Amino acid sequence: MTQLGTHNLHDGDAALALQALGWILSDEPRAERLLGLTGLAPDELRASLGEQATLAAILSFLTAHENDLVACADALQVPPATIAAAAQRLEGQPSEGTTA
Repeated sequence: MTQLGTHNLHDGDAALALQALGWILSDEPRAERLLGLTGLAPDELRASLGEQATLAAILSFLTAHENDLVACADALQVPPATIAAAAQRLEGQPSEGTTA
């Protein structure tokens, strides 16, 4: 069940983005980098967690930093490609070869 109201997303994309956010926020320098790159204040981030663009930004943050992507994927016990595909779907891009 997703609050995003779009039908092309996999049900787990929003949940994966929120799990990834939890991982990002577990490290203060990484959390500060996310806020700096997105331009969001902590309150704005919290308020926009139901928005597809915010969820996309969270996963795009990871895909732009391979070390973070791999570490987050390990922590969440998913392949890095799963995070990358979810990021593409949330950004509105077709994902290549994924059939989850």
